[in-house]
Amino acid sequence: MIAANPGDWGIDAFAGDLGGAITVWQSKYFMPNTTTKQSQQIRESLAHALQAAADNDHTIAIWILCIPSSMDGPAANWWDRWKKKQEKEHDIVIELWDETALVQKLQSPEGDHVRRAYYEPFTPVLAQEQLRLVVDVEDDKAAALDSALFVRQMTEAGHVELDSAKQQFFNADLVAREIVHKAVPTEVAALRSADATLHGVWEMQFNECSAEDAIKALHGRVWREVRSEHDKLPKVLRLELVHSWGLVHRLVDNRRAGWVKHWRQIASGHPDG
Repeated sequence: MIAANPGDWGIDAFAGDLGGAITVWQSKYFMPNTTTKQSQQIRESLAHALQAAADNDHTIAIWILCIPSSMDGPAANWWDRWKKKQEKEHDIVIELWDETALVQKLQSPEGDHVRRAYYEPFTPVLAQEQLRLVVDVEDDKAAALDSALFVRQMTEAGHVELDSAKQQFFNADLVAREIVHKAVPTEVAALRSADATLHGVWEMQFNECSAEDAIKALHGRVWREVRSEHDKLPKVLRLELVHSWGLVHRLVDNRRAGWVKHWRQIASGHPDG
């Protein structure tokens, strides 16, 4: 970014090296639409940027106009003719990121973390509608999970069929790794909140089952509680119920929970990885 200042050189944002060739993004807030009334502002913005480049020893290779609205017919006609003329005259590439282009970029896989960080915290309905996909676990990955601690804990508790547990863990782990990798603060905080909530659910049920000598019922009780808590987890995470159950398996795999009374002993003796 360039600070909004008399010394901004006509640049709102740029990529490249100010000692060489750069791409410039010029933002204009034209709403509710863009008309030929704004054409003079657009002309002046490019002219200012080109003059500053000449005065300060850098070259503009690409100039991108960003507007949150669409151009009407006359404005679109003017833009197309003006754009071609400026590209030929200044040996520059000129692009338009208007309402349609910006929405497409925000909905693309590359724009996913930007949209969730800056828009979905304020649009919970949208976050609910765009839940994450649940993916199947390939056979080789499922086989590799046989040595996982959460599988060991379930086996110790007497569970025989574990395919759904592996799918739950696999999907939740994908979500958690993505959030940690992208490091969007709102998502990192939301994941921490979800983990704390689900850990509390497990702990309360574990203590009750231990007191009632009903530890065999622990898994089922936790699952029913997770189902009831699922809709209360942070919407920005966009979790399906499968992911919520999988986050409990991650707690177990991270040595923070278990399915038998002696779960800590099992966890301490289980090899890493």
